[in-house]
Amino acid sequence: MAASPMSNSLPPPLMTSEEGSFAQRTVLRRKPQIARDVLRDNHYPPEIQAAVEGLITEIESLSPVHPLHEAAPDVEYWDEQWRPYAGRHWLALPWYFAEAFFYRRLLEAVRYFQPGPWEGHDPFAMAKRRAIEGPHGALLLATHALLELPAELPAALLALLHDSLWGNRADLSNREVVARLAGHGAEQQDLLLDDSAQVVDFLLKGAHRRIDFINDNAGPEAAFDLLLAGFLLDRSLTGAVRMHLKPYPFYVSDALIPDMRELISRLEGAPEPRLRAAGERLEGHLQSGRLELTTDRFWASAYEFRDMPADLRRDLSRADLVIIKGDANYRRLLGDRHWPYTTRLAEIVAYFPAPLAVLRTLKAEIIVGLEPGQAEQLAAADANWLVNGKRGLIQFVGRI
Repeated sequence: MAASPMSNSLPPPLMTSEEGSFAQRTVLRRKPQIARDVLRDNHYPPEIQAAVEGLITEIESLSPVHPLHEAAPDVEYWDEQWRPYAGRHWLALPWYFAEAFFYRRLLEAVRYFQPGPWEGHDPFAMAKRRAIEGPHGALLLATHALLELPAELPAALLALLHDSLWGNRADLSNREVVARLAGHGAEQQDLLLDDSAQVVDFLLKGAHRRIDFINDNAGPEAAFDLLLAGFLLDRSLTGAVRMHLKPYPFYVSDALIPDMRELISRLEGAPEPRLRAAGERLEGHLQSGRLELTTDRFWASAYEFRDMPADLRRDLSRADLVIIKGDANYRRLLGDRHWPYTTRLAEIVAYFPAPLAVLRTLKAEIIVGLEPGQAEQLAAADANWLVNGKRGLIQFVGRI
């Protein structure tokens, strides 16, 4: 699938060459650190350690970005995405491509697709496991969410929607955000754009055939996504929920199908009765087919959402609503471009095949839908407002 040529009407993409930008810091500092964390968390043999160190050196020395060299089913697919940037170094790339290709190159280095003892081994498995347990882990936060859930249907739905949003703070690729992780207690003023009432009204109409999630993180966020999905199914607000997950490890904590299955199993075995019952109902929905976990190679690619393949577009068009989770998916929805902050989301996503709700905490220098002067006020109060994960948004776009 070739990327669509850039239209003159589209703003330029965020680039890693932008001096002092979060994009530049991400590539130069965060990606090498993520690779080092992988070496710390896994007992790889010397040849894999050397390959990972080679990737780190390539980035830090600003060497040309190498293509994939392994034999794997998706090499041609990734060569197509890499080819427009052949000969460029890591600080001369569109930001989203640089991040996405880093994760695919890391999987090559750790021999994820190669026959042998490391085939299919998730290099981020230990980090994901830590995100399930502990004081800020998925099980404890999900327990609090259920114990605090209002009795009234609209209020309960609103609370679960907000939990699903703020759970997005638990992004293991952003260590600064993880250090301030909070699934609860977010201030109302931190919700910069709030269409949650519209989303709740839409969902309460009921009789929806299918609600889709384009998921983001495993761990706490996935637990909140599952609680929201289970609530929609338990209350017959939809006949089915379809979750679109990553096909292989991506962005450290992005959820795979096995991550979701493990989390449902952990919920089933939870000591708290309400959480255990919720897990048992989710397993029942999974067995009946009302909850479906699916994937596609597109979800872990460098393509923006407007370049979605036709079969995936047709699939999403069957959903009554698509709930798009997280910062990276928001960036892909907008093409990771320098849109003016006051641009209306509906104008940008007219290409999308279904109504959508976006739940995202801010971890990148991109946002639309603000009022004139709002961005300037936020920047004056907090220089890092776009990237520190403190603030969030819920945006709804119905049928165009």
